[in-house]
Amino acid sequence: MWNEFKQFAMKGNVIDLAVGVVIGGAFGKIVASLVKDVIMPLVGLLLGGIDFTKLSFTFGKAVLNYGLFLQAVVDFFIISFSIFLFIKFINHFKRKEEKAEEVAKTDTQVALLMEIRDLLKEDILRKNETS
Repeated sequence: MWNEFKQFAMKGNVIDLAVGVVIGGAFGKIVASLVKDVIMPLVGLLLGGIDFTKLSFTFGKAVLNYGLFLQAVVDFFIISFSIFLFIKFINHFKRKEEKAEEVAKTDTQVALLMEIRDLLKEDILRKNETS
């Protein structure tokens, strides 16, 4: 059972996932700070000095902090857009790499086809000479 677990844990996908989670967590904190400390104060300033985090509504004894909810929604959109841009950037380089591999594969196929063509020509020439 221990060996089976080690094989599972050492598979590339599990390690890649773990690295992705750690980097994603750190990236999320950076973007959350960007939103909280830079973007939202500017938005609040443009809207007349409103601090979204302090917006609330009291309903009986319950306090509805809708400003914190708005902050979380803005965080989500900025984080998801940032991740979208990051993945788009990475995919751009992957496509270039795949095209290079495809060209190399095509070159190999062309060379093989040329070799087959040459062998067929030689075979036809030999047959014509013997007849």
